[in-house]
Parts: sequence; structure tokens; C-alpha cells
Amino acid sequence: MHSAPFIDYIVPPLRGGNSPRRTLVIGEVAQAHDGSLGMAHAFIDAIAASGADAVKFQTHLAGAESTPAEQWRVRFSRQDSSRYDYWRRMEFTEEQWIGLKAHADDRGLVFLSSPFSTEALRLLQRVGVPAWKVASGETNNPILLTEMVESRLPIMLSTGLSAFAEIDAAVELIRSQAIPFAVLQCTSAYPSRAEDVGLGVMLEFGRRYACPVGLSDHSGTIYPGLAAAALGAAIVEVHVTFSREMFGPDVSASVTTTELRQLVDGVRFTEIMLAHPGNKDRAAALLQPVRDLFGKSVVPRVDLRAGTVLSGDLLTVKKPGTGIPAARLADLLGRRVRRSVLADELLQEGDVE
Repeated sequence: MHSAPFIDYIVPPLRGGNSPRRTLVIGEVAQAHDGSLGMAHAFIDAIAASGADAVKFQTHLAGAESTPAEQWRVRFSRQDSSRYDYWRRMEFTEEQWIGLKAHADDRGLVFLSSPFSTEALRLLQRVGVPAWKVASGETNNPILLTEMVESRLPIMLSTGLSAFAEIDAAVELIRSQAIPFAVLQCTSAYPSRAEDVGLGVMLEFGRRYACPVGLSDHSGTIYPGLAAAALGAAIVEVHVTFSREMFGPDVSASVTTTELRQLVDGVRFTEIMLAHPGNKDRAAALLQPVRDLFGKSVVPRVDLRAGTVLSGDLLTVKKPGTGIPAARLADLLGRRVRRSVLADELLQEGDVE
């Protein structure tokens, strides 16, 4: 797939060593910090320790993105009287966002955050994000997308709430200005069932848009991310929680920080496998000592005098594989032994006429 230009653009340090491709693994905090700045910083440390490449937040400014009439999708909060109040509690100041980015930079993480209004977008521009992650609910928001395009930063387009016609329009807008972009398959169900993850859709994005593709996963497991990496995903994003006993709307769709470490290790293992597809003949040659140990050779069942004509009832095959190979037993039938050979003695090439 077309991963290198996009990844090179937003995270040049990741394109090192001998690997021809590296999947960008993003740990999504979203609202898991529950409005606590200290918790947000703790997530940065945990995601960095997992080996992930990037940490992603969501930047909500209640007055800019919502009205008091916004309905709860699921009423999960006992302390917020409305969805609007919840968004207000999730807000950080610009200074606090700058501190979060600085912390991520110090830990070697790419700092990302999805804006949910043009005001949030401009705040994040001042903070200094290297790319935009478009949330599924904003893919059909031309006002926000247009301002993203005008910024000239790369764009990761999530698609959880969009039909193809809407995705086509967003891609056309981005591509018209030659902005590096990737399209992410996403299922906006929390948690997503295996049959709804849509890895086939991810592959269709690659064919349809000829661009890097990825998976924004809400299954709450590491399996879709591993499968996506094996299929060539440029980006894998998962929600992260410290524990499944934590409070928050995304906990059931999140992996723990321990599981994130497993996902990262699995993705890196997969990258190495894909970079080295293997050569069976070369592997067999390198394993010749093992083949000799575990292979089988032709041996007599009984002691044979010199001149004995070999027949099937006189021969069998046994370990090790350092004599005439078992695969050649049929070639020996009807031939004579040049010397006397003991039972179970490995026949060698010079022993038969």
C-alpha cells in the first residue's frame, strides 16, 4: 500500500533502519482523562512506555462545538447534568495543551488531537500539531475540513459515520490541494463486534483512493490492529484505558496499556515478517544440520553379504539423515551392495553398485 510518503511526512524519525515500512501506532486517550490534567499526563507516560508512536487526544470547546440541547448518546455520567456540561468538563486551556504536547515531545511521542470546531483547530495550530486526525463525526463537515486543508498539514480521515459518497467528497477536497492524507476504516460502535470491524473496507479504501489506509479500532481487543498491520495498514489507532474498571464512555472499546504494549510488539513483529517474506530453499540449506539430525536414511533390516540384491523387504529408513536419503529408497531396489553391511548401518553412495 501507499504508506511511505504520508508516514515520512508526519514522523520522519520512524523511517529508520532496514524496515521498508512502519505502521504508525496511535494510543487514543480521547476522554479517558475525565477532565483531569494529571491523568492526561499519566496517559502520555503510559503510552510512551508501551512503545507506541503517537498519543492522541480530543480537543473539545463546548461553546464552539455544541449547544445545551445536545442529547446524550448514552447517559454515562452521574456528575454532568447534560452532554454540554460534560464537554465543558473535558476542556483544557491553551497553556495546558501546550504542556501536554511538550510532555509528549519529551517522551518521543507524536502529539495529535482531533478538533471538534474551527476554534479548537486554531488552538491546536498554535499548540503545534504535525497532522490532523478528523473524527468520524467531522468527516462530513466541510467548514472544518476546508480549514484543515488550508493549514497544509497531513490529514488522517476517519470514516466511522460516513457512507462512500461522503468519504469521496472529503477525499476530493483534500486531494484537490495535494495534501498528504490517509483514510482510516472505523466502526462507530462501542465496542465493535468482529464481524463489524471492516478490514475489507480498509483494503477497498486503498484501491479506491490510492492512498495510505489504516484502522481506527473500537473492538477493545488487539486482534483487529494486528490483522490490519498484517494487511499493510499505515496507521493503527486504538483507544487506551488504565483499567476496564475505569469511568468513561470509551472504556468498553479500549485496550489497557498492557495490551497496547502487546499490540505494539505484535505490529513490529509483523513488520519484520513482511519485510522478510522468506526463501524455502535458502532456509532448507541453512537447516542442513537439523535435516541431518531429524531426517532418515536407508538402512538394512538384516545383515547383508556383499553382492546381495536389494529388495523392499531387506530395507527400511531410520534416523539420522546422514546416509542415502529415505526419499531414494526406491532407486536402490534391484541394485547390489558392494560390501557386507550390518543391520541398521546407514547405507552410503559407495556401498551400492
